[in-house]
Amino acid sequence: MEYSNADKYHSLRKEEQLNKTKIIYSHIGNKKTLDVGCGTGISSSLFSNIIGIDPCEELLSKNTFPHIKGKAENLPFKEDEFENVISVTAIHNFDNIEKGLKEMKRVGQKFGFSILKASSKLEHIKDKIKELFIIEKEINEGIDIIFICRK
Repeated sequence: MEYSNADKYHSLRKEEQLNKTKIIYSHIGNKKTLDVGCGTGISSSLFSNIIGIDPCEELLSKNTFPHIKGKAENLPFKEDEFENVISVTAIHNFDNIEKGLKEMKRVGQKFGFSILKASSKLEHIKDKIKELFIIEKEINEGIDIIFICRK
């Protein structure tokens, strides 16, 4: 059987992504949530009232949760539409990190972000999060740093 990149990602990263999402979930709870960079839907699976957004059609084709195709830098939602916004190991893939973070801030109230420590953009992402959000908790979790934030 031949596997797509989406299949490989899902099988290789499922447990790791679920563990990070469980940590985020434990701090923000199960409220109306936007999952930015939702991919195959791993990080959406714990929430009952969630919509995901991702620019990759291949990843979205494996996502069984409510989702739309789109980018973080141009979220098609109203201001404060979501109680929670999460982004699990996706921010380093944004075309424009600052614009993506500002858009997430615009549409949400509480935030859970996991950032890949090995990313060459780590310091830039951390600086922008610290500039734009009030950090409630910073958690060193394996290969990621998790930020729990609010406006």
